[in-house]
Amino acid sequence: MAVAADAEPKKRAPTLYVIITIKLLKGILFVLLAWAAYTLSDNDLPRELHRTLHILKLNPEREFWSDLALRIGRLKEKEVLWAAAGTLIYSLFSLVEGVGLMFRIRWAGYLAIAESAFFIPIEIYELLHNFSWVIVGILGLNILIVWYLFQNRDRLFRHHH
Repeated sequence: MAVAADAEPKKRAPTLYVIITIKLLKGILFVLLAWAAYTLSDNDLPRELHRTLHILKLNPEREFWSDLALRIGRLKEKEVLWAAAGTLIYSLFSLVEGVGLMFRIRWAGYLAIAESAFFIPIEIYELLHNFSWVIVGILGLNILIVWYLFQNRDRLFRHHH
């Protein structure tokens, strides 16, 4: 059996693999958050937060956690269920992007570009009003994802007949 000499070997794309991993992990994280919100929707949420902070060995008496507990205490069960549903729907975007990128499906690449690009102005706005190194990292990651996928879209997502 002769192998065609001009057959192009598949090129590896380690950056794409990292992006796929990020998308899948983000999707799984948001599925878990949606599940947690759904299962806790009828509980005493401030008490649950207090218990979780104790388990994590965080001081629940800090102003941030006290303010968060007050805000959570004002939520109605219906609002928590809507938040859980929205979180689940958002998680599906990341999971579809990750699986689509795994199979190098062109529209999934464009979906990943659009979703990452969508958040860039929001993150810049947030940085201008409330600087955080976490947001700088997320912004940088989203810029890298948009740039890499857009620059390499023809190589990564060839149209298959």
